[in-house]
Amino acid sequence: MGIGLLASKQTQGDSRRSPKPARANESPAAGDSPLRLLNAARLGATNQLGELLQCYRSYLTILARAQIGRRLQARVSPSDVVQETMLEAVRDFGQFHGTTEREFVVWLRQIFVNNLMRFVAVHIHTAKRDVRVEISMQQLSNSLSSTVAGFDRFVVANVSSPSAAAARRETGVLVADQLTKLPAHYREVIVLRNLQGMPFEEVAQEMGRSTGSVRMLWMRAIDRFRSLLEESGLVADGLSARQTSSDGADAL
Repeated sequence: MGIGLLASKQTQGDSRRSPKPARANESPAAGDSPLRLLNAARLGATNQLGELLQCYRSYLTILARAQIGRRLQARVSPSDVVQETMLEAVRDFGQFHGTTEREFVVWLRQIFVNNLMRFVAVHIHTAKRDVRVEISMQQLSNSLSSTVAGFDRFVVANVSSPSAAAARRETGVLVADQLTKLPAHYREVIVLRNLQGMPFEEVAQEMGRSTGSVRMLWMRAIDRFRSLLEESGLVADGLSARQTSSDGADAL
């Protein structure tokens, strides 16, 4: 279940250079692989570092959405958290000593977690009308780990003949890229149901719909999402209407 977080507006006049945003549904590194971009960035190519970070914008945005409750998004949007994470990644890239995409994703995710914890530390004491809980790093890490695992459960692990591109990439990143291509209401119902593990009744309350309409929406969203996964070379795992027969975090 995602954790509700509060955040302030970004400081005006931030001198750190922001990675150039990509167009919607456009792969920022369409002409180069993330690993090649990573290697170039490690050699000091700043343009490639910006392109590399764009490869993970969708991934981080979905992670942020799964951690920030909808009622708190009026104060901080997932994109704000992602932007701050990317700014810090640019600033601190010299501290990254890995050589693989997996290592880079883990490093980037840790910066992301630290940002969420900072938002909590700075703002939770002002949220008297919204939240009255203490959130530890362990709680946040557990919540994030559950979301990350949710990405992997969307697809078959270790399939014998995935596309060459998918075989070399982090599954969670590829899944998030396909989620981002969905219409907003499709993406929202999948995030709430599959990544946050909400029962349909809670999803309905969150989205302001009836339980029945949410079930139908989810079924349509899953069908479209399965098609996107398969078109991208991933093999969808268990994404079918049979999942509507049970509720909870394990119903994927």
